[in-house]
Amino acid sequence: MTDLRRRFVAEIERETGPLPPALADAFGAVPREVFVGGGFQRRDGKWATPGMPGFLQTVYSDNVLVTKLADGLPVSSSSQPSLMAIMLTALDVRPGDRVLEIGTGTGYNAALLSRLGASVTSVDVQPDVAAQARDALKLAGVQDVRLLVGDGYLDAGPDFDRVIVTVGVAGVSPHWLSQSRPGLVVVPVEHAGTHPVLAVTGTADGPVTGSVICPSGFMTAAGPLTAQHGTSHPAPTAALTALKEATPPRWAEPLTSLRYRDLWYAAGIWSTRATHAALPDHQQNAVALLDPAGTGGAAILPDGSVLAGGPDAADRTDEANNILDRWESAGRPPMQAWQITLSRTPDPRYPLWTPTSWQLR
Repeated sequence: MTDLRRRFVAEIERETGPLPPALADAFGAVPREVFVGGGFQRRDGKWATPGMPGFLQTVYSDNVLVTKLADGLPVSSSSQPSLMAIMLTALDVRPGDRVLEIGTGTGYNAALLSRLGASVTSVDVQPDVAAQARDALKLAGVQDVRLLVGDGYLDAGPDFDRVIVTVGVAGVSPHWLSQSRPGLVVVPVEHAGTHPVLAVTGTADGPVTGSVICPSGFMTAAGPLTAQHGTSHPAPTAALTALKEATPPRWAEPLTSLRYRDLWYAAGIWSTRATHAALPDHQQNAVALLDPAGTGGAAILPDGSVLAGGPDAADRTDEANNILDRWESAGRPPMQAWQITLSRTPDPRYPLWTPTSWQLR
């Protein structure tokens, strides 16, 4: 392992804690630069390509690398390595396992799975992305990965031991649960404008249950995997620009980022109006409870203060403060403390298993 990759593994472990030895070996052995050979978008918006100063240093850092844009928006990337490590640890792959991956992206995650001893079938809806991943896997010497171009909602056969999903979805396809030996599905499922990663188990006919692994933000999938359903939240918004303080801060010490995500998750359980809101006037993102028009509502900040605006400001402020009261009364539960029950949506062509009820464990 080179010093660069050794430092890479150490940086990942600073975020995740010690990795299982096989996974640490995989991150140290698989050449990430091969999977971003066409370059990626830097933080300053410019495109970085192989050979540029600092290219490898950025590749071997704990950063998302956006590798494809459409109309200025990211549509493919190499995910943040520490998030990949958390998801792969939860998947608990053993040599010989057959893994279905939904969302090939650059192919880097499939390469890591192969290094762990899995036989991988990876599906991506974008033909050019799949073609580039195929070339990268070949260049990296990875052989035990089968790539398919298609809609990830559909099944790719009944013989998988585990399923991992690397795009944000509205729910779990019953095809992923239609296995001869139903196993774990690790999947980012939409919740209040974000995509917490869930560990889901069950069969295509139910019951289906889950728990939260970690918070995350993923690009959203296309097609039936993003269908609206009875407990869908509003889409993320940047329309809340005229909010004023409705209630002052509750806490002298604001919540840390992770603890704030715990509050955010609870807000999504207790309100179907909760979503992700960019607040340019306050230079931060927050969980907000939108009014029916989607242009007003109330935002909860990490210090417990509530900002509100629009014709329903008073009602949304009351709702926000009720959420804060409930979260504190429950002992400020982390998102991992919730046991989730998923229900099947009634769509006859493309049903999904979606979270519908939660109980504190």
